[in-house]
Amino acid sequence: MERRIILAILLMLIVAVLPSILFPPKKTVGRTGGPAVGDTGTAAKQAEARTAPEPQAARPPVLPPAGAPAETVWVTSPTYRLGFSTRGASLVSAELLEYRSFAAPDSGRPVQLVPVGRPWLRYALTAGGDTATLADWIFTPGATRVRVGEGRDTALLSFTAERGGARIALEYRFYAAEYRFAAQGRLAGFGSGGATLLVGMGDGLRSVEADSMDDFRHYAVVTKAAKTQSTDFGALKPGERRILDGPFEWAGVKSKYFFLAGLAFEENQPHFGAAIVEGGPRSVTASSLFGRSAVATRAAVTLTLPVPAGDFRYQLYVGPLEYRRLAQLAHDLDDANPYGGFLRPIIQPVSALVVNILIWMHDRLKLAYGWVLIIFGVLVRGLLWPLNQKAMESSIRMQGVAPLLKQVQDRYKNEPERLQREMMKLYKEHNVSPFGGCLPMLLPMPVLFALFFVFANTIEFRGVPFLWLPDLARADPYYIIPIVMGLSMFVLSKVGQIGVPPNPQAKTMLYFMPAFMTLLFLRFASGLNLYYAVSNIFSIPQQYMIARRRLREQGRKT
Repeated sequence: MERRIILAILLMLIVAVLPSILFPPKKTVGRTGGPAVGDTGTAAKQAEARTAPEPQAARPPVLPPAGAPAETVWVTSPTYRLGFSTRGASLVSAELLEYRSFAAPDSGRPVQLVPVGRPWLRYALTAGGDTATLADWIFTPGATRVRVGEGRDTALLSFTAERGGARIALEYRFYAAEYRFAAQGRLAGFGSGGATLLVGMGDGLRSVEADSMDDFRHYAVVTKAAKTQSTDFGALKPGERRILDGPFEWAGVKSKYFFLAGLAFEENQPHFGAAIVEGGPRSVTASSLFGRSAVATRAAVTLTLPVPAGDFRYQLYVGPLEYRRLAQLAHDLDDANPYGGFLRPIIQPVSALVVNILIWMHDRLKLAYGWVLIIFGVLVRGLLWPLNQKAMESSIRMQGVAPLLKQVQDRYKNEPERLQREMMKLYKEHNVSPFGGCLPMLLPMPVLFALFFVFANTIEFRGVPFLWLPDLARADPYYIIPIVMGLSMFVLSKVGQIGVPPNPQAKTMLYFMPAFMTLLFLRFASGLNLYYAVSNIFSIPQQYMIARRRLREQGRKT
C-alpha cells in the first residue's frame, strides 16, 4: 500500500513539474533534454543446526489441550495491566491503560493487544535431542496479584513447575514507568548438554484500530542483527515456514502503532539465535482506489534462545511504537517503526527530524497538535521564502530572454549539439536557469513526503482531535480539509499564472493538478491535508507579489 502511495505521489510530482520543463511560456526553450529473508534452504538449516540438536523439532509450541485447570495472575501498573496464566506461565492479556481502542467491539475501552485464545510467551525446550513443550505445564505462582507503582518502582512475579523430575523456575520483573519487563529462569532435569529455549511470541497483535485492514497492512516481523530488517506478514504464504537467521539483539512483531518484542542485548547475555516465522490466514479488503488486495492477519513467530548452563534471561517490550521511548532504549529499537517504505534511506532521516520538531513544539508551546501543524506549515514556507523568491526571479528572467532563445532555436534547429551549446551560453550570459521555475514546487516535497509517513506511523497523532476533525491520523470524515487543500492549490496556481503568456499546457495543469491532488489526498490523514493547505495558503501572498513584479516588468498595471 505504501509503495503504491509513494508511486502515486511521484507520478503527481512528475506530472506537475515536467510540463514546466517541456512546455515553458511561448514554447521558446524547446526540449533540452545477510542471507535473504525467506531462504528456507541453507539459511534455515544453518539456523536450526546452531540453535537445536534436533532442528526438525524446533517448531512453535502448540496450544495445550483443554481440561487442565488454570488461573490468571494480574500485574497492574499506572500504564498497563498484564494477565499471566498458570498454564504455561504465558501472557494471555496485555492492556495499555493510556491508549484507547478504536475497534468497533471495544467501545473505547483500553487497548488490548493479546488476541483472545492466542496467548503470547508459550515456551518449549529442545535438549538432548528431544523437545518438551512447557505450554501445558501448570505453574505455581508466587502471588495471586501484583501491583507496581504507587511507591513501588519494581515488582516480581515468580512461577515454578515440575514434571517427571524436570523443573523450571521462572521470574518476571516489572517496572512502574516502562513498558518492558525482564524474564529469567532456571532449568533442571532436562538432560545434559546445551539446550535451546523456544519463546513463542504468538501469531500477531490484536487490531485495535477503526480501520483494521489498514492496521493489518502494517503487520510485520522486525529483527535487529547487524541492521534492522522487516518482513511483512503479507510476504508469507499461508502455511509457509521461514527461519530468519540471527543472532538477533531483539526481534518482535509490530502493528501500525504497537509493538511486541523480545530483547536480548544486555552485556554477557546470549542473543536470540533465530526467529521461526510461519505464515497465517489472509483477509480480503473491499475495493479501493488500488483495487482489491489480500491482507495477512497472522504469522506465528518463535524465538530461539540458547541456554548453555540451565539459566536464561531476556526482556519483553509490550507497548506503543513511540519513537522517543524506543530511542531511549537504544540498540536501534526506534527503527522498529520505519518511515518511507522502499524510499526509507531518503525519507527516514527527514521523518525523524519532523517528528522531533513537532513533538518539541507541542511540549514547549503547550498547543494542540493541530495548531502545531499550522505553525509548522507557516514556518516551513517562511524558511523557504528566500529560495522561492530567487526561483521566481529566475523564472521572470527566463521570460525576458524568451525571444532570444526563439532566435537561437530557429537558427540552429538542424544542429542539435550546436543548439545546446548556444542555449547554455545564452543562459549563462543572462544568469537564468531553465529549471529555476521548478524549484518552488520541489522544495516542500521532502517535508510533504516525510509527513505522509509520520501520520501513517506515529502514535503521538493517533486519536488526536482538532476542531471538527476526530483524529489527525485519519481522513476527514466530512472531506472539508482535502477540499480546502485543493482550492488553495488552485488559487496558488491561478495567481502564479498572472502575467504569464497564454499556454495551453499550463491552463490544463491549472485545473487538472488541484483536482488530481484532491482525489489523491481525499483519504489521507487529515493532519497531512491540514499542513499542505496551510502551506499553500501562506504561499499565495508571495505568488501575488511575484505576479505584480512580473506585470511591472512587462510595463502593465495591476
